[in-house]
Amino acid sequence: MGKSRFHWLLFLFPFLRLTSSFRRCPLSNRSLIIGSACVVYLLVVVSQVGYSQQPHRRIDKDKYRHTTRGLYNLDISDALPDLVDLQTGANFVDPTRSNVVYITLKTKRLKPAHIRATIRPKLRRKVRRNKEADSAFTHNKLGTLERQIMRNVAPKTSWGGKRDVYYKSLDIIQTDEEADSHISSIRIYSQKAPPWFSQQDVEAMRFLADAKVLRIKEVSRGDSASLLIFEGETSVSVSNQKLTQQRDNVCGGQCGVISSPVDTTEVFAFHLDRVLGLNRTLPAVSRKFSFLHDGQPCPVVSWDASLYPEGLAAGWSTVRLTWGEYQSSLKQRCWHKNISPKPDSGCSTVHHYEWSKLALFDFLLQIHNRLDQSCCGFRPRQEDVCAECEDQNHIQLTNIIHRGHDPRHLVFTNNKGFFDRNEDNLDFRLLQGIKELPEQAVSVLTSRRLREKLLQSLFLDQTYWESQGGRQGIDKLIDVIERRAKVLLTYINAHGIKAITMKT
Repeated sequence: MGKSRFHWLLFLFPFLRLTSSFRRCPLSNRSLIIGSACVVYLLVVVSQVGYSQQPHRRIDKDKYRHTTRGLYNLDISDALPDLVDLQTGANFVDPTRSNVVYITLKTKRLKPAHIRATIRPKLRRKVRRNKEADSAFTHNKLGTLERQIMRNVAPKTSWGGKRDVYYKSLDIIQTDEEADSHISSIRIYSQKAPPWFSQQDVEAMRFLADAKVLRIKEVSRGDSASLLIFEGETSVSVSNQKLTQQRDNVCGGQCGVISSPVDTTEVFAFHLDRVLGLNRTLPAVSRKFSFLHDGQPCPVVSWDASLYPEGLAAGWSTVRLTWGEYQSSLKQRCWHKNISPKPDSGCSTVHHYEWSKLALFDFLLQIHNRLDQSCCGFRPRQEDVCAECEDQNHIQLTNIIHRGHDPRHLVFTNNKGFFDRNEDNLDFRLLQGIKELPEQAVSVLTSRRLREKLLQSLFLDQTYWESQGGRQGIDKLIDVIERRAKVLLTYINAHGIKAITMKT
């Protein structure tokens, strides 16, 4: 006990001498010493605080990991509460996409709009370009397709056994990259699609965009250009599939018609048709095939066997009508109010309102291959295919198609529109003889919501959206339609055309 007390005295004695000498120092020296001690203490405290926070930062960074999608996702250990909810049977919603997309409606931009969305890696295989693959719809295009597939997936490919005068088929087995691409290119972020799409439209779009390709068929139609059809994997039952095969020898289940990559207007025309409420086009999407056209996006239109009621050899179920007969039927208002026309009236089977819908649709897209095949209503370019424009009354209308069981209503096919035609060279011949237009379509044009609805509609098709240059490219297409809509509204007011409800 004495020794410990002695050590404390030895330690305390220098401290007492230091404090006594500190009291005898002048006031200025004491202030300087105290200030220096405070600065040293402050530096020590700041360094200790910074060191204590550094491990926490490292832990926060380790919670996140960079994925191949370009996003930072929380580590799996942080998702354990969600897993507990799943095991206990709690409600769990699995969204189709992880992010929300914001679309603004500014018309003029110096830069493309920034769209917040999930970014996924492009599953694209680099292949050597083949000029034969780019030549679409020639007689040997199926041979080119066969060579491409045999080069890429030769061990997995086999010829289908069916070959006859109408078509030949090639079985397709998708590569591993295509099988892993399970994310749909049809983007629907809300609980349901826009109201102008029916449930059948959405199902057809998803099938055309995402269905596994089972086989490719080249379908010959006599003098007309052959079709390239793909058959996809569908959930149709075996009994229904047998009935479908008896009715349609071309497609045993559900199929789509592959068009050339230059015919992208088919997709835009489908969305414009639905937005205007016409509902006369077949569902169409844009899709990439790794074994066709070097992976370029191709329009794919839903296959409808009812357009060929007498078989492929007979061709489309068309209405044969000259320009003069067409103008006469407009004056007689054929089938208006379900009144059957007289046998010698020269009326066709098409209802009077269908011509109004066709004229409005063709004018906005400037499609002349139906009502003005001879290009009599505008100044054609050198590359335009036009017949002679001499005796206009005897010019035959083309591509006037209806379903075999529904001759009163038209189906708009081969919708090859032109966006490069200026307002001073529009084809007003398409509107000749039209006295009424559908009220629903005119109301969309006058409500100034055409751009908003087209943006919402076209955004659903991700492949088409990206192939047109994103928001900036889509805006340019809509600009053209809006300018033509203004010209059409001016024409309606100048000629006293009525907007009436058309329910047929």
